[in-house]
Amino acid sequence: MIDRKPVRVPLFPLAGAILFPRAQLPLHIFEERYRDMVRDAMADQGRIAMIQPSGPGEPAPLFRAGCIGEIVGVEELDDGRYNIVLQGSNRFRLIAEADVGTLYRQADVDLEAFDDREPEPLPLAMRSAVEQEARRFGDALGLIVDWDAVGQLDDELLVNAIAQVAPFDPGAKQALLEEPTLAGRADLVVQLMQFQRMAPGGADIGQTIQ
Repeated sequence: MIDRKPVRVPLFPLAGAILFPRAQLPLHIFEERYRDMVRDAMADQGRIAMIQPSGPGEPAPLFRAGCIGEIVGVEELDDGRYNIVLQGSNRFRLIAEADVGTLYRQADVDLEAFDDREPEPLPLAMRSAVEQEARRFGDALGLIVDWDAVGQLDDELLVNAIAQVAPFDPGAKQALLEEPTLAGRADLVVQLMQFQRMAPGGADIGQTIQ
């Protein structure tokens, strides 16, 4: 059995925000502790671990899986805030939080917990089902979408983009994040869109997708 050495990473707990390998996530950083985190990350390996809180509290409990984001874009504003863009590299399992002196949280994680190699393309019928349900879901939410551009996305980017931006609850987003395969994630994202679209008041949940 291979002994996998834990890696220490800064944590950015943010409900409803998930990141996937090869996907991007823009973030506006305004709290002092996370400004420190960005500065420290840029002075080190340039990476931040995105993870969702699993409940309320301070510090909030955390789900056990997240995704590493490499800082690929950064804009420092005059007042010390940052606009950054993270590029997902690989998902991780949380091992244990570290007792450190920083204002932001850090943890030891297993970076080899998931197989995050590029996936095989989806079967054509599954790809069609994702696009069709995305159109119905978008219409139900009253969104204006360039569907021609959506149709040009590769399978992984399409499925993961829906998982990231759709107004699903944090538990549903976590299930999408932890789904091992792209095909499984595609099937789950279709089910979630169908459920939310057909639930009473479902079309009113989440007025904007950021």
